[in-house]
Formats: sequence, C-alpha cells, structure tokens
Amino acid sequence: MVDFAEIEKTALNDVEKYSKIYEEAALFNTEKVMKAFRNHMVSDYYLKPTTGYAYSDVGRENLDAIYAEIFHTEAALVRSQFVSGTHALAVALLGVLRAGDEMIAATGTPYDTMQTIIGSPVKTPGSLVDLGVIYKEIPMQDDKPDLEAISSAITDKTRLIHIQRSCGYSSVRKTLNVAQIGEICAAVKKVKPDVICFVDNCYGEFIEKQEPTEVGADLLAGSLIKNMGGGFAPTGGYIAGRSDLVELASYRLTAPGLGGEMGATLGDTAREFYQGLFIAPHVVTQAVKTAIFASAVFKNLGYSVKPLPEEVRSDIIQAIRLETREKLCNFCVAIQTNSPVDAHVEPVPAMIPGYQNEIIMAAGTFVQGASIELSADGPCREPYNVYFQGGLTFEHGRIAIMSAARMVGPKE
Repeated sequence: MVDFAEIEKTALNDVEKYSKIYEEAALFNTEKVMKAFRNHMVSDYYLKPTTGYAYSDVGRENLDAIYAEIFHTEAALVRSQFVSGTHALAVALLGVLRAGDEMIAATGTPYDTMQTIIGSPVKTPGSLVDLGVIYKEIPMQDDKPDLEAISSAITDKTRLIHIQRSCGYSSVRKTLNVAQIGEICAAVKKVKPDVICFVDNCYGEFIEKQEPTEVGADLLAGSLIKNMGGGFAPTGGYIAGRSDLVELASYRLTAPGLGGEMGATLGDTAREFYQGLFIAPHVVTQAVKTAIFASAVFKNLGYSVKPLPEEVRSDIIQAIRLETREKLCNFCVAIQTNSPVDAHVEPVPAMIPGYQNEIIMAAGTFVQGASIELSADGPCREPYNVYFQGGLTFEHGRIAIMSAARMVGPKE
C-alpha cells in the first residue's frame, strides 16, 4: 500500500531544500523589472488602449524599451499581434533569413512546432526550407551541445544558429542553462563572427539572473502566455535583440516600412502586459516549486523524472516518463479535473496542427493554452512522457499533483 501522505511530506521537504536559488533569482529579477519601470517612468497613461493605426502608442513603445532593458538588448518588439510563441519565433526567423542562407540547429531536433516552421522533416508550404533556406541539424552529445560539431558545420552560407533553450518533447536532452548558451555563442562567433545566434527562449525566462542575450545571443523570442506574461497577459509574444534584426522581424509582423510603428493595443491588454511582467518573476518561481514537487512525488512512486528534484533547473518544465498511454492520459485527466476552468472536461488525445503525433493536453486555464498556468501535455508515443509545467500558485500545484499521483499510481 502506497503511503501518499508520506510521499507528499517528503516532496514538500525537497521543495523547501531546493527552491532557495529560484527565490533568490525572483528577488533579483523583480528588482530588475522595477528598475526598468522606474527608468521609463511607467504611469497610468501607459496602460490605456489605443485604436486604428495606433501611431505614437506611448505604452507600446515604452514596453518595448522596458523589455530591451530587461534583456540587455538594443531593441524589443512586444505585441498582442503575436498569436503564440511559435508565431514570434517564425516572425524572427522569416524576418532575418533569405533564400540561400543556411540555418543550423545547434541543439538537435527542435520542438515539434518549430519543425513545421523550418519545413523539416516534413515539407510545409511557406516554411523556411520551402522558401530556399538551407537547414542542418547537429545532435546533442551526452546531453550537451557538441561544440566541435557545431563549429565544423559552419560554412560561408551559414547565417543563423538556432538554439532551443528548453528540452521540448525530447526524452533525452536536457534544458540548457544560460552559461551553456553562452558557450555555443562563443564557439560560433570564433568561427564566423557575423553568424546570428538565435535563441528560442520559451519556458526559460526569469529562472536565472541572466538571459541569453547577456552571454552572446543576438536575438531571442518567446511567448507572453508563458513566463513573461505572469499569468496576466491574455495573448502575445516578444522578440528582443540587435536593433537591425528586431527591425527585420517587425517588417515580417506588419509590412516593410511599417514595422513596429503600428499596432493597436486593444482593450485592457496594455495593463495586463505591464502587470504580468511585474509579477512574472514571482509566478515563475511558483511554477518551479510546483515542478520540484512533481518531480519528487513521481520519483518516489518509482518513475523516471527529468530533472530530478535536486538538479538545477533552467526552465519550468518537468518531464515524467509514465511508459503507457493509459497513465499519460490519466495524469492529464487529473490535472484537468483540478483546474479552475473546465474542470468538468475530460482531455483526449488528438492531432493538433504543428505536431507530428497525437497530443493530449490538460489546460483548464484562464487564458487558453497558457503554460505558465498549471498544465500538462505529451505526445502519444513511447516512452509516453508527460510534460508538466506552470502553476500560478504552489498551493494549486500541490493539490493537482497529489491527485495525479493517486490516479496514476506507483510504477508497476
């Protein structure tokens, strides 16, 4: 008989033991955000909506400048017009790459939706490969970037190196920390200084005290319904980096010559973006504590977990190898049942645009698909990993995880 009370107690001890460094990062990053708000004199006027062309939208322009300060970059583009993180990544890549340019994925096979943007291995109309971009992939070596292979792969045509910070749906590779991203950038620049180092920063913001653009990345992008939106942002994404690259991306988002000078901030979006950014470092830490708790609970139930409770984290994702389709589905059902929205709905596997296999997703969230809120998903393929992330409050995460533990049960 499994003693779930004892498992919960042990997991709580692990959270207390291993969450201190993330709380320190939350304090540091909160101070960074507050400083940026002060420097740009955020006022009530910035939080108002605009309409139409939205020329001289002061709130929009200052939020761009605040993001640029936080990421230590020359420019940023923060917009509700980005429909997802995938869209922000696509805009960045399609903005800076041209036919004949070479893109190298330095961290192995990218996340499923990124494969669709690239157009590899499945050809996709309008993808990078379809438009004439040359694509190469360098596998990770023993969970680490293969710096020698990456350097050797660079040619005269190499325009951009793609670095995926998070592990994505990989059951093998680990999430990169900021220092490892810096090592890739340094190795690449040593071979060809003008190569663009581009980082898919999704799920990783505010975990550490530094961001990839502080260690050599030229451009990065992410979603506002993940870490940076703090649970307040109802949609949107961001791109930050060198001003020339951000400008090229902005022409792809709107139109050449218009760029970031237009784009209305409708409804209450401005306030939600500002308030979400303000609270984001704290919310990210709540999500990390929930991930540590989940890792400890399912480790003690006998499952393989990644990362382990004691491992230092660089994103909010917790992977649990459940090994059967039934257990994967049961986990997601438990998370959905313990959600504040649509708790009465039962998630089922289905094909979703951009993915290569059936996916089951549990996301009873206030913002549809917001993975900074408590959610779980996974592809219905071996080894049936569930990827658990988010949690606006640790208390909610604790309740949901213990429910999932009872529904899934110990490893047989």
